[in-house]
Amino acid sequence: KLVHGGLRYLEYYEFRLVREALKERETLLRAAPHIIWPLRFVLPYHKGLRPRWMLRAGLFLYDHLGGRDILPPAEGFSLKTDPRGAPLKPMFETAFEYSDCWVEDSRLVVLNAVDARERGATILTQTRVRSVRRADNAFVVEIAAADGAAREVRARALVNAAGPWVDHVLRQVVRQNAAPRFQLRLVKGSHIIVDRLYEGDHAYIFQNADGRIIFSIPYERRFTLIGTTELPYEGDPAAVAADRAEISYLCAAAGEYFAMPVTPAMVRRTYSGVRPLHDDASSKDASAVTRDYVFDMDGSPPLLSVYGGKITTYRRLAEHALEKLGEAIGARGGAWTAQAHLPGGDIANADFDLFFAELAREFSWFEQAALRRLARAYGTRARKLLGDARSMADMGEDFGAGLTDREVDYLKREEFAMTADDILWRRTKLELHLPEAAKERLAARLSA
Repeated sequence: KLVHGGLRYLEYYEFRLVREALKERETLLRAAPHIIWPLRFVLPYHKGLRPRWMLRAGLFLYDHLGGRDILPPAEGFSLKTDPRGAPLKPMFETAFEYSDCWVEDSRLVVLNAVDARERGATILTQTRVRSVRRADNAFVVEIAAADGAAREVRARALVNAAGPWVDHVLRQVVRQNAAPRFQLRLVKGSHIIVDRLYEGDHAYIFQNADGRIIFSIPYERRFTLIGTTELPYEGDPAAVAADRAEISYLCAAAGEYFAMPVTPAMVRRTYSGVRPLHDDASSKDASAVTRDYVFDMDGSPPLLSVYGGKITTYRRLAEHALEKLGEAIGARGGAWTAQAHLPGGDIANADFDLFFAELAREFSWFEQAALRRLARAYGTRARKLLGDARSMADMGEDFGAGLTDREVDYLKREEFAMTADDILWRRTKLELHLPEAAKERLAARLSA
């Protein structure tokens, strides 16, 4: 959920990774200011944990390692006199504040796919790769759609970016006999969602006694997101889920700082994911495993497998992959994406507030909070979604929380949405705001 340099990675001397991520932070902020925006993090000083000098030194490096053009610098302040101290226990008297960015991560993925399609790529969702073989200096790939219909396609190169399934693809799909050059370590991360714990648009970053850090972030206006855990994982990545021990751990970590008790009974939702980290055998501690990435290139035609990485550096990872594959696929010209906008991100001077003010004047009949959600989700393409509508009646059926027939049709037509979960979780987060009856109406609408 964050586009960030990774403040804690400085403790592990990951200076190159942090520098690259800090540079990418502002590149991505310019590329998609509708789904990526600045977020200030409050870091309370906790006696007995990291000393003040270490926090100051780390934040100084964080401010200067990658340069800053948009985001404000770090600063210290008193929690006793600042309203940001109000939700915290009285024992916390001073804090530091620094900048990173929030990202609507599922929308970031979708918009990259939309952009690729508009530049000539064919995007196949809900499609399984059954087998891969080399023939006549090319790959022959058997794919099957959700309805079981199969066909073959040919490719001059393949990229295995399957995340936690990267080794599975090599063993079971490509049928590669040689052992992978790199090792993968799967690390489970879980978050909890509770009702909003405090006012304000800032986040908190809490030091935990075990050396880890926990974030507390405003989420979907009505909630607070708390995470994450980091645990070794050996199960099916598709079946990952938060367990009771993780929920208790996150509640206890947040409860160490907030004046209001945070208990498992307060948890509205949980979600979990699996981080596919490159295991360089440098540490047994999951928190210390590098977030950097490496490539494994195999044979001719080339098969490039990606190990590790983080969402902040995805664009640079893709550039580096193309550098490796450029000759094989006939790529021409140099890198260009650092100056490109993602769909809807062509907002003048990356000034979202000014853009929204103009949109609100243009569509003054639309409820403002719902219109702001559209502006955040679709950026300048909100105008394409709204089209010639001049009243709510023109938007079609209202499912609640501002979701209408017109938006559903847009998501099906423009963003590959097929199911209710696609719309309510993967294109929006409206599942958190709609009653069950509305979700059932939407599902019926999509299956009709």
